[in-house]
Amino acid sequence: MKSRLIALLAASAFALSACSQQSTSAVDQHLSTPGLTYDEAQLAQDLSRAIQIQTISHPERDNTADLALFRDFLAETYPLMHARLDPINLGEGSLFFTWEGSDPALQPIVLLAHQDVVPVEPGTEDQWTHPPFAGTIADGFVWGRGALDMKGHLITLLHAIEQHLRDGTQPARTIYIALGADEEIGGAGARLAAARLADEDIQAWFVLDEGGLVLQEHPLTGQPAAMIAVAEKGYMTVEVTARARGGHSSTPPRDSAVSLLAQAIVAIEANPFEHGLEGGPNTAMLLAIAPQVEGMAGFASARPGLFGGMIVSSMMEEDATRAMLGTSIAPTVIRGGIKDNVLPQEASGLINLRLHPRDTTDSALAHLRASVAHMDGVSIDVWNVASNPPPVADFEGDAWQIIAGSALGYAPEGAPAVPFMVTGATDARAFADVADNLYRFAPVWGTLEDTRRIHGDDERLAIDDLGRMTAFFYTVIEQAAVE
Repeated sequence: MKSRLIALLAASAFALSACSQQSTSAVDQHLSTPGLTYDEAQLAQDLSRAIQIQTISHPERDNTADLALFRDFLAETYPLMHARLDPINLGEGSLFFTWEGSDPALQPIVLLAHQDVVPVEPGTEDQWTHPPFAGTIADGFVWGRGALDMKGHLITLLHAIEQHLRDGTQPARTIYIALGADEEIGGAGARLAAARLADEDIQAWFVLDEGGLVLQEHPLTGQPAAMIAVAEKGYMTVEVTARARGGHSSTPPRDSAVSLLAQAIVAIEANPFEHGLEGGPNTAMLLAIAPQVEGMAGFASARPGLFGGMIVSSMMEEDATRAMLGTSIAPTVIRGGIKDNVLPQEASGLINLRLHPRDTTDSALAHLRASVAHMDGVSIDVWNVASNPPPVADFEGDAWQIIAGSALGYAPEGAPAVPFMVTGATDARAFADVADNLYRFAPVWGTLEDTRRIHGDDERLAIDDLGRMTAFFYTVIEQAAVE
């Protein structure tokens, strides 16, 4: 917190000491499965094999053969799932399994993972400690592209399901398992799975996907926290087009298409979206971590209703925390012109927006268009697929108690369960209309440095995490779906 904030809080502390809010995300009990055993060495070997199959998603790469190899690997490694849970290929390699429950009156749950990974940037391979697709097991880690995002999640989830099947588990609640093949390039496979539920008029109780982890040193507390994503941003890219007179560059107009485009982008960035604590899980996040935050910063975190303005002012200073407060605006691509002495008649740019739950695709587009309404020759249209932010999941009721309780069962002692919003996009968003709650978590014990490995160099997953993740998924299934 800034010194100005600290001074104001210090002056107010005595009068306001009894005015704290109570966290609504408290967890009744830590949940775990006593006596559960798992072979971490085997888990590591299976993850290594999964990494070696290069299921890379890229618009210009055909990964059909790689996905077929991966399906064969899954069928070999998880034979009970494939024999008993009615596996269906939804198309393009996305898989869907149904584990029928004994009580059709109970809402089902949906467990998600995706098979594909992002490419390794050409020319950066030598920056990796181990080759990115070797699946090297060394120094307590499994190394390679997809270890964190998200073949480690997939392998441990399926191991937990296979273990339940070996144990003779019969769920009361039906469980669907959807393994998308293209999350990294849009998530059409997840949409096919969600459409299957919609076609059968099925409304799930909750969906569990990737997105949260056990942060070993939360930046505000320096202590562990189980960060459970209950929300995520929507996604929209717009194309800004500027049109002006073309011709010879020796007699330019006052505003060329290129300069008009530049002015439009500046105008858009000069008119940011609303930023604040409202409309998402930010207030609940602050309340959850407040007991671990020292001094006046903790005093403020426990009272966001009183000090929200100053908290927002502080959070706006950092890119990561600012992104949690509102819809972000990121110009990413500029196009225009064919020759240095020719005035283009048209120039365009792409701006990527990650939509806060306060906003929708329609309201965001209206906001952007209002920013350039005074500029003749400028238009803004949606480019490619856009999606609204899904609803914020419940962080008070029974579903939260199962997810958060299981998370804390495999987190460091004393770690709080912290609801938060991921600023990226996950396959879970496809299920917004067919599930009551969307959660995103696996108990990877990571640091902020580890999160930077996702889509970056030296992606890796600790072998210890593989055991914790398997146990977590086993417990979630046991708590949510078994009589």
